[in-house]
Order: sequence, then C-alpha cells, then structure tokens
Amino acid sequence: MMEVVRQRPKIVVLGGGFGGLETAFYLRFRLGDRVSITLVSDKDYFLFKPNTIYIPFGMDPERLKVSLERPARRMGLDFVRTAAREIDPAQGRVYADGRVLPYDYLVVATGAGMRAEEVPGLAEHASTIWTPEEMLRLRTALQDLLEKARAGQRREVLFLVPPNNKCAGPLYEIVFMLDTWLRRHGVRDAVNITYTTYEGTFIQAFGPRLHEVVLQEFERRGIAGFTQYVVDRVEPGAVIYRNGERRPYDLLISFPPYVASTPFPGLPTDERGFLQTRLETRQVVGHPNIYAVGDAGDFPVKQAFLALLQADAAAEHIAAEVLGREPDFLFEPTSMCIMEQFDKATFAQVPLRLTERPDKPVEVRPEALAMYRVGSSAAWRLGKKLLGVYLPWRFRNGKPFHAGPPWKAMEVGLKLMSRVLAR
Repeated sequence: MMEVVRQRPKIVVLGGGFGGLETAFYLRFRLGDRVSITLVSDKDYFLFKPNTIYIPFGMDPERLKVSLERPARRMGLDFVRTAAREIDPAQGRVYADGRVLPYDYLVVATGAGMRAEEVPGLAEHASTIWTPEEMLRLRTALQDLLEKARAGQRREVLFLVPPNNKCAGPLYEIVFMLDTWLRRHGVRDAVNITYTTYEGTFIQAFGPRLHEVVLQEFERRGIAGFTQYVVDRVEPGAVIYRNGERRPYDLLISFPPYVASTPFPGLPTDERGFLQTRLETRQVVGHPNIYAVGDAGDFPVKQAFLALLQADAAAEHIAAEVLGREPDFLFEPTSMCIMEQFDKATFAQVPLRLTERPDKPVEVRPEALAMYRVGSSAAWRLGKKLLGVYLPWRFRNGKPFHAGPPWKAMEVGLKLMSRVLAR
C-alpha cells in the first residue's frame, strides 16, 4: 500500500510588529516543523515602538529597530517583504504585490494607522507622535521651545487627546517626561503645560487608580489637566473645543484618531476598519481559520502588551487545531505597562473586560481586583529598561516574549517588584 504523505499546514502571518512576530515565533515554539510559516511585512525590521517616546529627547531611532531577516531564517520562516493587499477567504489566499500566498490558517496583524484629518487643522498645526519621523520632528520642536524659554520668552505647550484615540498612554508619558526635562534644563517656570482629553477620566481605559496617579502628578508638577474636553477644530495658535472653551498654544502635541492601517474588503469590520473577532480566540467572525491580533483587531485598547497576549492566544488556538486538542489558554485582556516620567516611572497591571458602551468600551474586571496593581517609583525605571532590552533580544533571536525560562525569570521579577512597589 502506498503511504500518503500529508502536507504541512500553511500558516501565513501578516505584519512584522508585536502581534505578528509573537504569533509566528510562538507557533514555531509550539509546533516545531509540523507547520510551514510565512511572515509577511512591508518593512524588513521590527520597531520597538514603546520606546519611541525617548526619540524627542535624544534617542537614535535606529537603536529601536530589529532586522527581521536573521530571526526569520533562524526559525525557518519564509519571510516575504511586501505589503498584503487582499485576502480571498473562499480560496484561502493572500494577494501581496504580485505574489499569491495560499494558507490554511491566516493571522492578520497589520496594525493601526492614524487619521489626523478627522480633526480639522490637526495635521497642519500639531506635532503628532506615531512614527519615528514624527518623533524626530517633535525633537526639533522641543529644542526650539528650549531655546525660546532660555531667551526669556514665555511659552504655552498644549497636549491634546482627541476622540477615537485607542491608547493615549505614550502622550501621558511625554507630558511627564517634558516636565522633568524642562526642570533639568532650568526653564520649567517659563513654560505653561496644559493637558486636555476627551476621556471622562485620565487614562480612562485603565481605571480609577491610574486616574488618581495622573491627578497627583499633574498637581505635583503644576500641569493643568482637563477631562471631557472634546476637540472641535485646531486653529493657528488655539484649539477650539465643543464645550466652547478655547486653549492657546505655541506647541501642540497630539495623538491622532486611530483607524485600521490596511483595509481587507470582504472581512467583517467595525466602523474604524478593525476586524471583528471572537474575544477569547481572536478568530475573525465568520472565518474560523482567520485570526486578528493586536491593533488590527477590534479590541478597543491598542497596546503592545495586549497585542502580545492576543498573539499568544491566537497561536495557541491554531496549535491546538493542528494537534487535535483543546488550547491550553484563551485571551484574557490584562494590560501591563510602565509609564516613563524621567524622574520615576509608574507601573500598572490592569485586568480588563468589555462593556459594550461606546463612551467607555472597557473597564477593570470587578472579579479580578486583586490583580489590579498600580505603583510609582524610581525603581520602576529599571523595570522599563529591562523590558526594553528583553523583548528586542527575544525577537532578535526568533523567540516569543511569553515562553521559555527567560520569560519565567522576567515574570518572577515583575511579580516581586509589583508586590513591593505597587498596590
């Protein structure tokens, strides 16, 4: 009798960011050579985006890049540098700039984009903080601010979080970093800093404890903060809000509204173009062999750590399908972040749940309050630096973030720090 040779399942992963790389590396970690994995990215490098907040204050953006060629080759991934343009779910194919990539399982991790034009005048007048190039332009603006303040000119810096921003955390980091930076240069008294957000509370998605931290920091630093300030338009030198308020600025710093970076007609999306998914598995609704992780999916908070958790859950679900077993775990949204402030940092671990409320799409899970931990300390700056070394090192070597002895050691360290330095 002739032996039937079964082909290895083909898995295609679209995106070279947190979600895409974690998915691809976790799948190889779990399944070895049982599957064929193709990684598709329009860039030949991974960008450690959380640390782009340091670029305006002098960091070289090249330090935040990890080449994809070496880890892909090391892990036996077929790396295709191109942009995915179309998905044909019926045929199980991805069309990417002239290439046709068949798949048995597809993971979409193409991320989010910014649409500053939703706010009239924002693109023309604001310094935005999405790409390294924008961060470099903000560096130039901050140097100009410093020179004018040293020359005795009083300046107004205004921070603006508009509606449909899905993660304002980096903007909160930059406002605190700017305050510390100006103090170290001896010109803080010459600069008024104001922070306005459409949110009902500061860092609304992460609950009341983060709101209290921000309030205390604003008071300590002399920053004027305003919630429920919904922008109407931006004019030269002033932001106009829907409540009738008008706030002046010499430098306006903003995070624009989010949209999906890549539209895929034929797949279900929300009003912002993000793929609709089953929360626990990250499967796209109506397409059980297609998964959306990270910013490409419809989870309302866009954040690196959440993208990693979603990637792990999707990869685990695919691995279970391939192995013919139940997955070991599902996606449980828990945010973990360390907010830089230059003089100290704030750690937060926040278990989340969906609310189905447009004005407050997530909230802290009441049954998991013991996991809700927040703390501020200079020691947390070390934690942020360690994460900034650990994750690029893992990806540089083709390894997933949440797996193996190194992660176990990192996890133990974070838990010990949180018990001592957070409540």
